Amino acid sequence: MSGHTKSLESLLDDLRALRDRMVPMFEALCEEWENRTEPDYPVIIDNVEQGGYFGINIDPGYGLYLMIDDGQVIAQLNVVAWRTDVRSAANQEKFASKPAGGWKIASPQMSDNELRNLLAELLAHWNVQPLVIRITDS
Repeated sequence: MSGHTKSLESLLDDLRALRDRMVPMFEALCEEWENRTEPDYPVIIDNVEQGGYFGINIDPGYGLYLMIDDGQVIAQLNVVAWRTDVRSAANQEKFASKPAGGWKIASPQMSDNELRNLLAELLAHWNVQPLVIRITDS
């Protein structure tokens, strides 16, 4: 961070601004993906006021969350890994159902394209599932 810590209220203001821009994107994704996911998914999570986060789950194992963590607003991608024992290596052991993904610092100054890219990264992980199953099980 840039040498100073933002107040909690300032961080919540940043998170609210991001929510106002991203929830319409989440809603559009929900409409488009309604028949491509498990019943009752995708789900929009909105808990900015009580918990300091919001996000979307397209499946129990695939989610994007924007939250306050360690004095900053971050975007966290959560993806549950498939069984990859066939493709594991001795120096890089992987287990099924282990959350993977990553996080990036987020801010209201991000462009709409940068925010859409966060969603695109989540969808890219979702869309590669059939390929992973085929490679692993063949």
